[in-house]
Amino acid sequence: MKPRTPASSRVEMTQIVMPTHTNGVGGVLFGGTLVQWIDVCAAVAAMRHCGGSAVTASIDRLDFLVPIRVGDVVVLQAQVNFAGKTSMEVGCRVETEDVRSGERRYTTKAYLTFVAIDADGKPRPIPRLVPHRPEEKRRYAEAEQRRSERLAAAGKADGAPRAAAKRSRTAATSQPSPRSLRSARTRA
Repeated sequence: MKPRTPASSRVEMTQIVMPTHTNGVGGVLFGGTLVQWIDVCAAVAAMRHCGGSAVTASIDRLDFLVPIRVGDVVVLQAQVNFAGKTSMEVGCRVETEDVRSGERRYTTKAYLTFVAIDADGKPRPIPRLVPHRPEEKRRYAEAEQRRSERLAAAGKADGAPRAAAKRSRTAATSQPSPRSLRSARTRA
């Protein structure tokens, strides 16, 4: 499989905020609508990288920095920041654009994880990601760190379940747990 660059996955998508996209009070864009747009934009970046289908596994960070209002032009940019064996992190940046001046305002950022799937819906291998520019290398390193944090939060370390490591430590110490001691006292 030929390695790919972050630039090869880059996507830019544009939306106009219509009244039906807003909460009605104050004309502010529904957060859920923006999440949907982010997911679509990021999915296209993931599909470009893996050359096929990919599904959203998680959105682990989504920051709404400033409100987006009815009539705003919304520009979403996404690209793959990190690629593992079957999964990849996609970063998505959201800005609003003033069509008169061309000035952009940074409004939202998000990090999503996608898994490439085959025709049977099973995870499949994806190309390596090879960052070239300093900005791409920085994003790759930061994404790799976020991946480690996600795995730790999910109870996995280096891809192995943390519970197995805990069981082996517990077996090595042969100490009963406080719960088993309470249970033994209750039965007595």
